[in-house]
Amino acid sequence: MGGGLLHSDLFEKIISLENLLAAWREFKRGKTSKLDVLEFYSTLEESFFELHETLREQTYQPAPYQDFFIADPKLRHIHKAIIRDRVVHQALFRILYPDFDKTFIHDSYSSRVGKGTHAGVRQLARYANKITANHTRPAYALKCDIKKFFDSIDHIILFRLLQKRIRDPEALRLVRTLIESFEVAPGKGLPLGNVTSQLFANVYMNELDQWIKHKLKVRYYLRYCDDFIILHEKKDFLKAAISKVQNFLQEGLHLSLHPHKFSIRKVRQGIDFLGYVVLPHAIMVRASTKRRVFRRVNKKNLPSYLGVLSHANARKLRRTMINSAK
Repeated sequence: MGGGLLHSDLFEKIISLENLLAAWREFKRGKTSKLDVLEFYSTLEESFFELHETLREQTYQPAPYQDFFIADPKLRHIHKAIIRDRVVHQALFRILYPDFDKTFIHDSYSSRVGKGTHAGVRQLARYANKITANHTRPAYALKCDIKKFFDSIDHIILFRLLQKRIRDPEALRLVRTLIESFEVAPGKGLPLGNVTSQLFANVYMNELDQWIKHKLKVRYYLRYCDDFIILHEKKDFLKAAISKVQNFLQEGLHLSLHPHKFSIRKVRQGIDFLGYVVLPHAIMVRASTKRRVFRRVNKKNLPSYLGVLSHANARKLRRTMINSAK
């Protein structure tokens, strides 16, 4: 990544009352009935001036995280910051995201404006069509993910990557404070759910993205968080790529491929990605996603689930879901 955020007022932009208030407005959207949000709002003016002062004086320290588990569908260990700290995360994200986003590859789809799961699946379908000449010639898909990704992110490596673009020492000090506020092992880990964690994860994995595109010379590559897919005409290329990717991850990022979650399949057999299966001339909803939807669907959440199905060839499934929600 070239260049850098060289201007000396970066820290002042992050901690300005204007940016903190904008961060608060973005953060509280859809959360205004929650008790902790209401409590923070009840002393908003006092809370903001106090927060601004501690940031300006560089005495700010994040509070301990509250931890709990959610099934999404697999069990995930979530660490939730208090409202004050989440406003700081949002304020930092607001200023840093636009600059870092410019450095990411086009086909990175997690936690980015204009991207997301559905855009990633549609692009995968387009790439599958291109590499197979509209499914008239063979091609293969290597699908991988990272073992314990968020828990394995190395704080020193992450900070060095951020340092390449952030040159304001006070802004860097705040970034380091947030990174070091959480660990699952000494110097390791980011909390799931923080908006800063989403940005930091993309900064971290952008190293892999750039290496795959420019060193491995892969044309058809997509990534969503720690899930990624390489399409290629030759199966042997993908077999050789597995060890190369593993070596890069271990040496450069202190990460490992999940040993039981990488596979090479013919494109015509279907590619399972982000809850969908991309087949020749069709995008289908994954069977496990269907089961989860039918367990949870009701009148209240029906529109959101129909939105999920709108990105797949699922007319019959939509009718069944509508009937089951009545």
